[in-house]
Amino acid sequence: MPSVFIKTYGCQMNERDSEAVAAQLVAKGYSLAGSEDLADVVLLNTCSVRDMAEQKAINKMGALIGNARKRKTNQKFGFMGCMAQSRGKELIDRLPDVDLVLGTQKFHRAGEYIDALLAGNSKQVVDTEAEKGSEAAIREHINDGQSAKKAVTAFVSIMQGCNQYCTFCIVPYTRGKERSRTIEDIVKECRQLVDQGVKEITLLGQIVTSFGRREIGSKDDKSAFVQLIEAVHEIEGLDRIRFTSPHPKGYGDDLVQAFVDLPKLVESAHLPLQSGSNRMLKLMHRGYTRERFAEIIQKLRAVKPHMGIGTDIIVGFPGETEEDFQETMSLCQELQFQNAFIFKYSPRKNTPAAKMPDQLPEELIEERHARLLNAVDELRGGMYQDYVGQEVEILVEGPSRKNAERLEGRTRCNKIVIFDGGQRHIGQLMNVRVTSASPTTLYGDPAIVNLTE
Repeated sequence: MPSVFIKTYGCQMNERDSEAVAAQLVAKGYSLAGSEDLADVVLLNTCSVRDMAEQKAINKMGALIGNARKRKTNQKFGFMGCMAQSRGKELIDRLPDVDLVLGTQKFHRAGEYIDALLAGNSKQVVDTEAEKGSEAAIREHINDGQSAKKAVTAFVSIMQGCNQYCTFCIVPYTRGKERSRTIEDIVKECRQLVDQGVKEITLLGQIVTSFGRREIGSKDDKSAFVQLIEAVHEIEGLDRIRFTSPHPKGYGDDLVQAFVDLPKLVESAHLPLQSGSNRMLKLMHRGYTRERFAEIIQKLRAVKPHMGIGTDIIVGFPGETEEDFQETMSLCQELQFQNAFIFKYSPRKNTPAAKMPDQLPEELIEERHARLLNAVDELRGGMYQDYVGQEVEILVEGPSRKNAERLEGRTRCNKIVIFDGGQRHIGQLMNVRVTSASPTTLYGDPAIVNLTE
């Protein structure tokens, strides 16, 4: 059978979609190629959140096609995901040798379309139509028999789409309206993963805190999302639960209390801020103020003082003044984020922000991005140094991504720890004493606690 290589751009939702497509193809008899050159089929799972991500994928595809022509191969090429959804046939008009354009509600059709292309039954396929029930159609995971390593952690998609319509964001147009799976269906998938050895599950959605808001609703003053976490928490053998990405509007008192009541729900929260300026937040259509955002963080730290809190921030939004930017800087100083992903504003086609007046020059956006990045890195570096000498619990995920001779684990509050250990420790919860720290990583003493067989 033929082989496939999938390259993923963008978010964890895209990573999960790529894994599901890979598992689907492996189940049909395909093998996973180690590189693009060795594959019969190359798929690029694309992102549209920023123009740079789109250009990377388009340029990559052009290079792949050019290389295939030189080598005179019969490789098949396809775009999947958000850019495929937003651009559709335009991608084939631009790159005529592309064989497949697969939208965000059609990942479960990948196998049948690729079969048809390889058999010569289809010349080119473009499918970006909406499909009812697609939110529950992707359940496949790469299991131990299909992968070189046993998975310790897994992503589980609980919903698709977004109804927020932030003025800068293209996601509601590429992923569609919110559509949630049932709690029973999600729990079944999670239980199967735990039976395969998974110890930690991350619940995924564009805005996970909106899960089941219409389909399930609240019960006993608990949102559908908290009801879901409680149901997953009951699974025997599961050690940890995470979720991403929420919206600050979804952080009610029931979710804050869940961090107290449910020990498997780890002390980690990624809360996108986007701006510290109320004027910018209103223009972005975010639905909260800086004061409300700070209140949520204070509530979380009141119940879990060591809560690891990360965020996303956009600099250079249309009309952003130096005063607006300084308000973002001051809120970062005040809230002390563990991690902050700083993005330069990028106009997206057909979004309201792209048509707003006072678009900022690229040089100013670059300068503010660098200033905020330096400030956040300095804050984070000090926080990581505070862990030196402490003992932390980690879930050992596998070899370090930067040094395969060492192991990598993650604390409950989402800090990476590198340490010396053996294969037998993968998948274990264990305590490590932190001996040193970089601005992004902790390092453990080889003489770690419970290193015995």
